[in-house]
Amino acid sequence: MTRSASRLLHRKSRQRLDRRIRALGHRAPQRRTYLPLGIDFIISGVRHALSHNNLAFWEKNFRNWGQPDNYTTEVSAGGERIIFTADPENIKAILATQFQDYGKGKHFNEDWHDFLGDGIFATDGEKWHESRQLIRPQFIKDRLSDIDIFEEHVDVLIPKLGSGREVDVVDLFFRFTLDAATHFLLGQSVDSLVNPQVKFADAFGHVQHIQSIIARSGTFNRFVPRKKFYEGIKEIDFFVQPFIERALALSPDELEKRTKSDEGYTFLHALAAFTRDRKVLRDQLINILLAGRDTTACTLSWTFYELSLYPRVTEKLRKEIEQVVGLTRKPTYEDLKSMRYLQHVLNEILRLYPVVPYNVRLALKDTTLPRGGGTNGDEPVGILESTPIGYSTLLMQRREDLYPSVAAGFPPILSFVPERWDRWTPKSWTYIPFNGGPRICIGQQFALTEMAYTIVRILQRFPFVENRMHGRHPGLKTDIVLQPARPVKVVFHEADREKQ
Repeated sequence: MTRSASRLLHRKSRQRLDRRIRALGHRAPQRRTYLPLGIDFIISGVRHALSHNNLAFWEKNFRNWGQPDNYTTEVSAGGERIIFTADPENIKAILATQFQDYGKGKHFNEDWHDFLGDGIFATDGEKWHESRQLIRPQFIKDRLSDIDIFEEHVDVLIPKLGSGREVDVVDLFFRFTLDAATHFLLGQSVDSLVNPQVKFADAFGHVQHIQSIIARSGTFNRFVPRKKFYEGIKEIDFFVQPFIERALALSPDELEKRTKSDEGYTFLHALAAFTRDRKVLRDQLINILLAGRDTTACTLSWTFYELSLYPRVTEKLRKEIEQVVGLTRKPTYEDLKSMRYLQHVLNEILRLYPVVPYNVRLALKDTTLPRGGGTNGDEPVGILESTPIGYSTLLMQRREDLYPSVAAGFPPILSFVPERWDRWTPKSWTYIPFNGGPRICIGQQFALTEMAYTIVRILQRFPFVENRMHGRHPGLKTDIVLQPARPVKVVFHEADREKQ
């Protein structure tokens, strides 16, 4: 075939595709690429991610190729059309009002299968529904044993924060939440606060990093080296399998007895009471461990980073703790729920640093997105089956145009100001740190309780957190969750500082 004939065939194919899209709606503003198959776009995306600058990549995408206040664009890369959006109406459609039209899709499951298997975060339809029905009962009630688990590991954490020495809270919180999560899920902690050299923890982090590169590489992900990735998967499976075998060794009566009691209860026992399938147990454990460990560790890290920059907020928060709980007593569920300023602090952290900053859904059939098309960007975008849509809660929750103006007295959008929540409620679907719709995070209350409990216990002991970052922001690392890219160095000062 001659070059001119090939170009003609390509043009006709594009025209047919364009007609199919326009039969549904409009195209979104198109990002220009310069190399075949949009390889320059994919390389740029991976580079920005590896340099912890993914937010700038998304901002540039909308600024250079979008329209004013239209946070939806599209690009052709790797032979497919990809949509990007940070529009609350589009995110609402993807997650809720058009929930049946969008899902993880076959390719997502294939790309993530070695790591997450057929767990709740990697499936659609009946498999996803079964996973949710299996897992949800374990998170819908406040268990006294949960508080006991938090307290046991906080007791180990707090001495490692003290003595006026500089510490990296990211490292400590990741180890703390790993210990609490393995205790809750498996009935036995890995005790990484005591023994930092835990192969499982290292493997878990490395697998996530490689998985994020695989996800961003699209159709070119077959070129991503996977030797250490598979070694990490093997280490993860080697760690969880003995716990699974131990749970399956219990009789159905023994399992039922344990799930009905706080004493000796574990998440794994509850799962094993419903299924004896080893793969199902493994997949769900890894999925929940990812959510239970990383999301909480990151949010706690960002919290104490911001508290170290704003002593006024720390002082106000500690005064609330002193009034409600005192400086020695363990807080109860009721205490935590009654502490309004503590809730505002967590809300503000999750506004600035949402747990999952970027996510993706696949169109399961020909459909639309409500906004982004047309001359003014306020008409539907036509979406063909199998089109991937990337959406960003991080960018959406930092969009200045979605908030009251500074001129009206609203604090600057990028400033950490918990007081903004005193008399303000976000517009619907502009604040979704735990996603929304049918797939809203089922462990949300469990995570918020663990974070609130940990913050209270730490500030009971340490009234002042000194920042040692020398004015440098730690950066936004976005492998899967939003975590500091560099160590967050602070010094926790004990109560005698107040008397100086």
